[in-house]
Amino acid sequence: MNLRPHLLADDPELPFPAVELAMRQPNGLLAIGGDLSPTRLLNAYRAGIFPWYSDDQPILWWAPDPRVVFRNDRIRLSSRFRRSLRKSTWVIRADTAFAEVIKAYASSPRPEQDGTWITGEMEAAYISLHRSGHAHSVEVFDGLDLVGGIYGIAIGRMFFGESMFSGKSGGSKIALAALAHGLSIWGWPLIDAQMESPHVMSLGAERLPRQEFVAQVEKLTSGPDSAENWTTRFGEIHASALAVI
Repeated sequence: MNLRPHLLADDPELPFPAVELAMRQPNGLLAIGGDLSPTRLLNAYRAGIFPWYSDDQPILWWAPDPRVVFRNDRIRLSSRFRRSLRKSTWVIRADTAFAEVIKAYASSPRPEQDGTWITGEMEAAYISLHRSGHAHSVEVFDGLDLVGGIYGIAIGRMFFGESMFSGKSGGSKIALAALAHGLSIWGWPLIDAQMESPHVMSLGAERLPRQEFVAQVEKLTSGPDSAENWTTRFGEIHASALAVI
């Protein structure tokens, strides 16, 4: 077992260290350094690795064991929350406000995890991936107001969730449920939730052994990326419809 993270080479084309070499404490810390170029980021996600660090740290790369995922046909919404959805007038769309979603998340820490905010460098990197068709967002609107959202990376038939936010109570839950519903219809089985927290577990996330997760990622990312516009493909979902999904 590795006692310290690997130092990445400058060439983003070089492969990452095997995830089995990740540290146990802190769980999953695998590598340090490199950059956030599209090539390196996409190589990382395909290998089951993601970046997570603060402004005062170098770039840190993670592959925790176990890995936390959502199965898209098993999102858990409480009966009380579903009842509240029946009266909701909110609507959900995709890729109409990607930069706004990522900026909204950047203004607050990741729920129930210690002190990691998305850095300006990461924000710019994911906006670049969005422009190239690899990063997507699902947004929840109350009229013209953005009240929730989720964003992440899509490769093949795998969605790697990065972060979600709520501007109003329930906004992130609705974004997640709508994303999972849409992906399930498309035949995408999983959303990577990265690390465990009480919040994601309460929504139906489950733990996968890292080896099993990496095997699933290898299979799901091996196919071609969809060239279809996500705004068109996702359409518009009324939050009230999620009450019975």
